[in-house]
Amino acid sequence: MTHVETQVKPAMQMALDHLKEQLKTLRTGRANASILDKIHVEIYGSHMPLKGLANINVPEARQIVVTPFDHSNINAISKAIEAANLGVNPMVDGKVIRINIPPMDEAIRKQIAKQCKEHGEKAKVSLRDVRRKFNDLVRKQKADGVIPEDQMKKAEKHIQELTDKFCKDVDTLCAEKEKEIMTI
Repeated sequence: MTHVETQVKPAMQMALDHLKEQLKTLRTGRANASILDKIHVEIYGSHMPLKGLANINVPEARQIVVTPFDHSNINAISKAIEAANLGVNPMVDGKVIRINIPPMDEAIRKQIAKQCKEHGEKAKVSLRDVRRKFNDLVRKQKADGVIPEDQMKKAEKHIQELTDKFCKDVDTLCAEKEKEIMTI
């Protein structure tokens, strides 16, 4: 196995891990604290991640409770959640913010499932970019006389096998997430 081949798998794994993070933020019928992961709140003149400003819990299947560490930030946090356009309505309740997750109708489920497919396609494009980059590198090594042709062919075959495996993993992840989204 060449030096190039050992770099392909980590690069493809990064694309898959990125997809996993994106899929976490998609809304399903159940409350999921990770839909708040991308939210940043403007506090003291800078944008800070919500996770660093509050404790986030899911006490029930359809509710998320956000407890700010500093209660003076509660309104700023509530506004940031509202501005994120997640289709939820945060309610300030004393020292906590309650977010009730409304049941999703069929149209919303289909829209979110479509977003899931789009994320999957972007991940596959990233995987193909990795494949192209490393195939070009292997061909350049062959052209420069660093490796013989049979080793180049072997490396290209291995890169294609990894691409196929990771594309299949993307399909599996997206199918599981779509099933979760479409489940009532």
